[in-house]
Amino acid sequence: MTAIERSRTVAVVGAGTMGQGIAQVALLAGHRVLIYDIAAALAADAVGFVQDRVERMAAKGRLDRAEAEDAIGRIDAAGGLADLAGAALVVEAVVEDVAAKRALFAALEEVVSPDTLLATNTSSLSVTELAAGLAHPGRFLGLHFFNPAPLLPLVEVVSGSATDPAAADRAYRTVLGWGKTPVRCADTPGFIVNRIARPFYAEAFAVYEEQGADPATIDAVLRESGGFKMGPFALTDLIGQDVNEAVTRSVWESFFRSPKFTPSLAQRRLVQSGRLGRKSGHGWYPYGPDHTAPAPHTAGPEEAPAKVGVVGDLGPAAALVDLLEEAGIAVTATEHGGPYIQLPGEGQLVLADGKTSIEFADVVYFDLAFDYRDATRIALSASEDTSERTLSEAIGLFQKLGKQVSVIGDVPGMIVARTVAMLIDLTADAVARGVAGAEDIDTAMRLGVNYPVGPAEWHDRLGRDWAYDLLHHLDERCPGGRYAPSLALYKLGYAAGDEAADEDADDAAAGYDGAGETR
Repeated sequence: MTAIERSRTVAVVGAGTMGQGIAQVALLAGHRVLIYDIAAALAADAVGFVQDRVERMAAKGRLDRAEAEDAIGRIDAAGGLADLAGAALVVEAVVEDVAAKRALFAALEEVVSPDTLLATNTSSLSVTELAAGLAHPGRFLGLHFFNPAPLLPLVEVVSGSATDPAAADRAYRTVLGWGKTPVRCADTPGFIVNRIARPFYAEAFAVYEEQGADPATIDAVLRESGGFKMGPFALTDLIGQDVNEAVTRSVWESFFRSPKFTPSLAQRRLVQSGRLGRKSGHGWYPYGPDHTAPAPHTAGPEEAPAKVGVVGDLGPAAALVDLLEEAGIAVTATEHGGPYIQLPGEGQLVLADGKTSIEFADVVYFDLAFDYRDATRIALSASEDTSERTLSEAIGLFQKLGKQVSVIGDVPGMIVARTVAMLIDLTADAVARGVAGAEDIDTAMRLGVNYPVGPAEWHDRLGRDWAYDLLHHLDERCPGGRYAPSLALYKLGYAAGDEAADEDADDAAAGYDGAGETR
């Protein structure tokens, strides 16, 4: 199946921001474009907006003048649905209402030919449900563009239960030819991005609700240690708390209120109070000329230890060994045991593993970093039983490495580690259920929400049992199902072969409990 020919017409129904953006993409790809809206004046305005944007692109040298003039002459407003009869593809971008969309597509079927592709740009509704009742449901699918459509490359190509694979392939090749990056996805709540991304927001809000850290500190840790471009508090203020919470609630309801997707009560209170983010002048943060952004908690200067011991393989944090030596801290390595960093005061520094500091004699946990060399901030957690000397040495050690340090509460899994583990778990589950391939999920999360790498790649980097172990420990401490690792993640880890089982047996023989202590 080939892409839709450039000589064929593409129609867009809905003259709002998304409709205009999709129309511009198809127009600049070489198609004749028609925009239809039930309000004829809005369709005419949308055509003018697109033509103005094309004109500005030419004025700035981003588009050849002749190409711009040609494109401006290929877009028009449709006076009625009957004008769309010759379209090879009709993309709907109207209000997110099942009844309204189904009525529209039923009317379109009376106009267009049986081989015309019909697509919805919905971000939250079921493609299968929208196709119900159509005479030709096989040519119906989802084309979920991201806003602004002309700038963002990702398009989720969503197949409903009745979608013909040939129709999905034709749509995929068409979008690819438009210069976008399409990913294939089955019809599932939230599709790829809005399903997989839920923990990025949910775990940050949970740490806040658990009194682990304030929003500014959590955002800073996820940016400066986790490698994310924006923190979830700032991002949801930008999106709109009402919009983000509505998506979360929709996914939660669609998954029969699974604890994996439980909405945040703290975010609900923001919405109820009208603090919707930037658009209302206040969300998690205040906005406006008279307000300054809250600063993250940053520990004061402490003296670094002159020497430390590294016990066992630090795994995802192994890069710290070189960093310590480069910083002039003497390192004594012990191959067996651990893994932890032995501090001079007999305390231990342990990578977040889903357990809590209070469970052990004198342990400070440190959070996961996307790249310990490039990270500019590290989070530490300690309990009231942790000695002042151990915490001081841990702070000083990371400060010696050039990192700012944020000390948070004794939260299992900390911030970055529990977020990444949950992203990995949801990805493994989605792949196992046939929602999308791991490569497509990684592509979607990198391009759709700007993650530093996709969850599947993160899983490969961290080790096949890292996420499973952390979530297993979290589930023991926070029962209820939210952190219960999926069967798919189990199969990626312990069921992947005999090697993991052999390692477990070795640890059990040594009496190792996974947090720098022996029984």
